[in-house]
Amino acid sequence: MDVGARRRPPGKRLVLYDYDASRSGQVPKRLLEGFGGVLLTDGYEAYKAAVDAHSLTHAGCWAHVRRKFEEARKVQAQPDSRARVALDHIGQLYAIERHLRERAESISGDERLRIRQARSNPILDELHGWLKRMSAEVLPQSAMGKAIAYALSQWSKLTVFLDRADVPLDNNRCENAIRPFVIGRKNWLFSDTPAGARASANLYSLIETAKANGIEPHAYLTSLYTQLPRATCLEHFEAMLPWNVKAELTASR
Repeated sequence: MDVGARRRPPGKRLVLYDYDASRSGQVPKRLLEGFGGVLLTDGYEAYKAAVDAHSLTHAGCWAHVRRKFEEARKVQAQPDSRARVALDHIGQLYAIERHLRERAESISGDERLRIRQARSNPILDELHGWLKRMSAEVLPQSAMGKAIAYALSQWSKLTVFLDRADVPLDNNRCENAIRPFVIGRKNWLFSDTPAGARASANLYSLIETAKANGIEPHAYLTSLYTQLPRATCLEHFEAMLPWNVKAELTASR
């Protein structure tokens, strides 16, 4: 299992990659030990072990729901108008979120929730009712039936953003951080050991965390590898985290 986790401590951004040969629920359970908060994922059931073990709030990803309805729309000789109904509703949710992002610097968390409750909640209510009606009309094993079943099975997770101002509609930022690694691994088939996979995960964690904090990766790695041999305690290692060297690297440009 290749896992990309993205957390945002106050004022900081962290991207962490982890490798494990297993896809079991024990992997995210191990990775998230000591973490408390919101876990935003797709519908893969293995995450439930971590959610239950660590009492996490489990949020769902609307991008995965949208993707399934896009697939249902495309498999038909003629575009499925029913899929278009779901996609239109989801598009409205994203339009509201774009508006909120544009006002991010001037809007409070409470105001964000108020807008979501006033504008997004009615859309969700309408979509939920439509999904339940359609579930009785489509073939369960059709692409449309599977898309509807997926959305309904994830519904409690998909609506977490209504009550948590810090929860986005999807985990696309995490997936975007994973994408270069996933694409590149086709070129690295010679790196066929777990040790190599873990080394790659560590290096990508450093690079993507630097990028997430607005630091040029080469400059950060140069600084890191210069200072690393002199590190002798935890405080020295913490001082080399991207958000702690950002001002130094910015000043040196």
